[in-house]
Formats: sequence, structure tokens, C-alpha cells
Amino acid sequence: MKFVDDFRDTQRAMELKKAIHHLAAQLPDRGRPLQLMEFCGGHTHTIFRYTIEQMLPDNIEMVHGPGCPVCVLPMERVDICVELAKRPEVMLCTFGDAMRVPGHHGSLMQAKAAGADVRMVYSPLDALTLARNNPEREVVFFALGFETTAPSSALTVLLAEAQQVRNFSMICNHITTAPTIRAVLDAPDVLVDGFLAPGHVSMVIGTHPYDFITRDYGRPLVVTGFEPIDILQSIWMLLQQFVEGRCEVENQYARVVADDGNPQAIAAMEKVFEPLVATELRGLGTLDKAGQRIRDNYAHYDAEKRFEPQIAAFEPVPCGQCGSVVRGVMKPWQCTEFGTSCKPETPIGALMVSSEGACAAYYNYGDLQELLGRRDATANKQAEAPA
Repeated sequence: MKFVDDFRDTQRAMELKKAIHHLAAQLPDRGRPLQLMEFCGGHTHTIFRYTIEQMLPDNIEMVHGPGCPVCVLPMERVDICVELAKRPEVMLCTFGDAMRVPGHHGSLMQAKAAGADVRMVYSPLDALTLARNNPEREVVFFALGFETTAPSSALTVLLAEAQQVRNFSMICNHITTAPTIRAVLDAPDVLVDGFLAPGHVSMVIGTHPYDFITRDYGRPLVVTGFEPIDILQSIWMLLQQFVEGRCEVENQYARVVADDGNPQAIAAMEKVFEPLVATELRGLGTLDKAGQRIRDNYAHYDAEKRFEPQIAAFEPVPCGQCGSVVRGVMKPWQCTEFGTSCKPETPIGALMVSSEGACAAYYNYGDLQELLGRRDATANKQAEAPA
């Protein structure tokens, strides 16, 4: 297939649906549906936009993982950005999704409304351009994301160093995929049987970093593209592994992803970043070597070292059941805040803010009244159950 329309072809989708149902009928009854986690928020939105869940048999269930970097962003990291943005000499730049994520003392969007110089950019190179064009200002880029965006941040630091742009720095909040998946698998309340791995991350890191999932945890995995045919084919590939008794890392997205990834991107990340011993991720707790920091060789470009931001004390803010949704334990509609107090225009948690957030996908593409009715019916049933 050569064109995007081929990957959205209805006839091909129906053929894959039939093949999926044929394989699903061969699975042994385990007393619960086979749970397949799509790790990437981009996959979640494709699943809902094209109603893929409704195409699956009853014994196959999709669960939504923590592959949305904005969704696992701790509120304290937003607080640091807000504190820096309020300084008169600072121009703070970041991606659009990050501007609306609530911190303990408001979001970057609210800081902008109050007079802070906060700007949305499409890449760290945009922020570097602003630094070159505004030498009297300190331009700080809030860098976040998995390995998809980390290479561009690393290359921007290297370019700033080569061009001797001294009024540019970044707050690094890049995280890595493998430790995050390991945290999901180690959680006692998670029942995931197989994975759809993120295509854009895999384009950078390749397929080999996922080998531990099959080797150590006995879960099959398929690296997956982002179109509906990609998703359906990957589900079919996973079911084939279950039926045949295999447990392997397979690559459905071979048209983009090489097994060894992108050596140049990997080299740039390793040159600029190093693992953090401990990283706090919302909903997942403190993980070993999941986060990245700027190496001491490039300390001038580390905004936290240069400006030493001090965030004010805060009271804990309730965030619905975001942690359970991030781990795939709870569906967004099961959260008591979903669709009522937590909406895109008034988000309580980042899952409702991000364009890759599971809650945003359910809200934007699902039948809201049906979902809320299902939640209320479930709650009533549980209330009527004998103690």
C-alpha cells in the first residue's frame, strides 16, 4: 500500500475484522477478555476516531497506557515552568499541549493571561530562533516527550553550542519508553497480555529495546503504525502469536521503523542527555532511569541549573483517578470526574488536556451521554450489591 487512503480502506478493515474474529474464537476461555495495551496516545485516538473497539470481539479488550508524555507530567514540573515564566527577563516556549496542563499554581496558559511571556512553538528550533532574534531576553524551552522528541531537543542544544547562542536554555523533562513500560508490567493491579508499541518512538530507538518484554515478562509485542489498518493488522498479528503459542517482538511498521532505529538520533541523545537516577511520573510513581537530564558538558543550556527556580509550597490537588487510567487499570469513563467537572475546557488532569490523552479521546470521539450512563449504571449496580 502506497497512499494514506489505502490505510483507511473500509474493505481492508472489514477483512481484518473478520480475520481477528476468526483468531479470537480460537483463544482459550480465561475468564476475562484478553487485554492488549496500546502504549501510545496517538494509537488511542486512532482507535476511537475510527471506532476500532466496536469492531473487536467481546474477548478482546483494548487498554490505554501511559504513552502520552504530557499525561505523566508531574505538576511540580509545570510549577517550575510557571515560576520561570513569571520572571521579566524570561521568554518561555513550549508545545501547545503543555501550556494547558494544570500545576499546583495554575497552568502556563494562565500565567500567559496574567502577563508572562509564554509562547507556543512547534519545535525547539523555533525557540532557538527566538533566542537569536531576541538577544536581550532569556529564552527557555520546556522540553518534554519520549524518544520521539528528545533527538530534536538534543540537536538543538548542539546547534546552540555550535552557534554560541548563550541566551537559550531548556527545562528537560524527556522520559524513556522502556522503564515506563516496565513500571506498567510491575504494577500488581495491571493485567496486560500484549502490547502495541509506539511507532514514532520506535522509529528512533528501533525494536530491540522491547526484547525484555518478551524475555522477562512473556508478553508479545507488535510495533505499530498510526492508521486504522495499521492498528487492526497489529491486533491480528498479536492474536496470531497467542493462537500459535509464540511470544515475540514483531514490526508491523517496517515501512518506517528499522530494527536498529536511527543511529544519528540515538547518538545525539546520548551525547546531550544522561539518565536520571529517579524520575517521578504522574500515576506511575518514582521510576529508575526513566527520565533524562542534560549532561554537565552542556550545563549552560540547563535552565534549572542556570536559574535555580524555587517553587512555592502547595496543597495536594485532587486529580480524579488519573493514575489508574494511565496504568490501564481504569477506563476514562469510569472516573467520577470524567465529563462532568473534568472537561477539555476545565481539565482537572492532563489526560483531558493533551491531544494524545485517553480522556480527551473518549470525550472527543465517544458518545458522552452513553459513557456517563454506563458509569452511573455501574455505580448503581455496585451500590446495590450485598456487602
